[in-house]
Amino acid sequence: MVLTRSQEQLADLAGGEHQRRFSLSSIPPSSRYYWIRVLLENPAALASLIFLSTVIILAVFAPLVTSYAPTFVNPVSRLQGPSADYWFGTDTLGRDVFSRSVYGARISLLVGGAVMFGAGFLGSAFGLVAGYYDRADTPMMRVMDGFEAFPGILLAIAIMASLGAATRNVIVALIIVFTPNVARLMRGTTLVTKRQLYIESARAIGMRDHAILRKYVFMNSLSPLIVQCTFVVAFAILAEASLSFLGAGVPAGTATWGNMVSEGQTYLQRAWWMVLFPGLLLFMTVMAINLIGDGLRDALDPRSRDR
Repeated sequence: MVLTRSQEQLADLAGGEHQRRFSLSSIPPSSRYYWIRVLLENPAALASLIFLSTVIILAVFAPLVTSYAPTFVNPVSRLQGPSADYWFGTDTLGRDVFSRSVYGARISLLVGGAVMFGAGFLGSAFGLVAGYYDRADTPMMRVMDGFEAFPGILLAIAIMASLGAATRNVIVALIIVFTPNVARLMRGTTLVTKRQLYIESARAIGMRDHAILRKYVFMNSLSPLIVQCTFVVAFAILAEASLSFLGAGVPAGTATWGNMVSEGQTYLQRAWWMVLFPGLLLFMTVMAINLIGDGLRDALDPRSRDR
């Protein structure tokens, strides 16, 4: 079928309209999805999302993207530099550093995600109760202050010394460490929200406290909570690596970035790749999560709709 010139122009306009309909610029500030546009238009946040997605995909499909098991020992190939066979080189036992780095991402992301959900849930519950009920405020927050009085890494080491070296114990220890930070944030937002007129209206019509906390207070505190949780993930991954580096985290020999850096520090001058690659992955992952958190903070800020 042959189109006339006017029909071709109409088709081009229709195609252009179809493309604009799905572009980010077509999302108006009044839309509930405008924060996605702000986030994806941030170059640092977008690059960080791509990098973090790549790390997650590699960790999930680790058996498919690696040629060797992380525990496979080949003494003949020990301390070999990066090559076509071993992209990141080998360690003192001949284990593939690339394979161990990819499998190490699994534990780091698992710890970060579990700590985020655990600290987010407990911190939200404590913060909501302490901020909404005046009688519970002082005793609960004094307990939180007691935990925050200790440096986080020292408190985690003390808890690990009591529980023993295991991945689940690392998660428990870091949840205890990061819960007070989330609780203090939620308490602050609750104190502001509970004085709003719509909260007084909800009480006046007989709505129960748990319904008010769930439908109004918590939902209005969700944006800062999401941003805080992204930073909790980053700090939890870094804390897990620090504990493993100090020998107080995941059992030695397990493929984690902290354990790999700890094992390679003795051979730093001779086999620099043992420290460089897992350390670089740790640094870039934590930085990417922090940049995503910064992007979310800007995207969820109501003032971004007025820019």
